[in-house]
Amino acid sequence: MAKKPTTADAHLILELYDLRREPEMRKARTWWTGEFYPQSADDFLKVAWAFGTQENAWLRQVSGYWGIVTTFVLQGVLNEDLFLTPGFSGELFLIYAKIHPFVKEIREKLNDPEFFLNVEKAVTRTKWGRNRLQFMTQRVEALRHKQAERKAS
Repeated sequence: MAKKPTTADAHLILELYDLRREPEMRKARTWWTGEFYPQSADDFLKVAWAFGTQENAWLRQVSGYWGIVTTFVLQGVLNEDLFLTPGFSGELFLIYAKIHPFVKEIREKLNDPEFFLNVEKAVTRTKWGRNRLQFMTQRVEALRHKQAERKAS
């Protein structure tokens, strides 16, 4: 049974939320959530290998942030129930849903079986999380379609 959330958990959630408000992190999150819709592993890797670009820095900043947060959850540092509150983790589900269809291929091409593994574990280890991922994956597919239509017109 999961431990009951503590005041320390609440403080950590607030600190993590505050880090998301840092100006460069806001730019990175805006790019990830609103502009970056990879259609394949190669689309993702094109940005991942583009060292020195703003998009590469944003990709690494947001990925690193959520990697740290999910490690806290998996190691029991942060209460999972608080973490899974959509107001806090909703963005993580959106980000992971964008690469979920081809995360295995990304791992293979990077030769890194650990890539996004803690994120995947944190997102999929509960029934609620798996259901939320399925919902968010459907939403991302609709958003990808709209983005493709905008680019075509």
